[in-house]
Amino acid sequence: MGDEKWVEPTASSIPPITHHPFTSEREPLVPFPAGMPLAGILITRRLGLVEYEPTFHAMQAFTAQRQSDTPDELWLLQHPPVYTQGLAGKPEHLLNPTGIPVVQIDRGGQITYHGPGQIVVYLLLDLKRRGLGVKSLVWRMEEAIIRLLAEHRVLAQRREKAPGVYVGAAKIAALGLRIKNQCSYHGLSLNVDMDLGPFTNINPCGYAGLAVTRTCDQGISASIDELADQLAKKLEIELNTECFQYTPL
Repeated sequence: MGDEKWVEPTASSIPPITHHPFTSEREPLVPFPAGMPLAGILITRRLGLVEYEPTFHAMQAFTAQRQSDTPDELWLLQHPPVYTQGLAGKPEHLLNPTGIPVVQIDRGGQITYHGPGQIVVYLLLDLKRRGLGVKSLVWRMEEAIIRLLAEHRVLAQRREKAPGVYVGAAKIAALGLRIKNQCSYHGLSLNVDMDLGPFTNINPCGYAGLAVTRTCDQGISASIDELADQLAKKLEIELNTECFQYTPL
């Protein structure tokens, strides 16, 4: 993992955004209804399989440079294999170093794993504009996942002081956020049909021996794209917004 630590970027160290990080188009394809308040708008971008670090830096830049009239966004995507270590992350939670990169980042929490077959949703929200506190946002994110799983006849629940969503003793979804200038980035991940092997090399989210599971282990046959669409809809409901769909070319 090395001795490098994540360093808070300065304004001069973040490249300016002249267009969206993943497309030459900055505006959504669907125009906003006239007079709709910004708090009711959420642009959903489906970004496919994208490398972690450029996406992380794009979130930082988007948040640092957003203005009072910048619409909120959801980024739906998958990552190639990567471990991410939060600000309070302890090196000992990486049990067996592997060839999978470990990236030091600025969200809360400990180490977790992302890989293909896992839905990742990044929530770039103006919390002040939406009238949301951090606890309320976390509850709504968890609730969206719990309701999604319930529609597929899977009973899931929260755990006190251990953010995320669990099926029995196993964790199926992880959460991690960064709040800066009352705006959020990072978000959640939901295990669908990914390889769970890399989780055995870490204490997931800092909990030794924590079991992890996937939607496919729970009898859910829906594809990752289907579940991503369904999860976006659940988040839209929990955030009380109207989503505008955008898929980069």
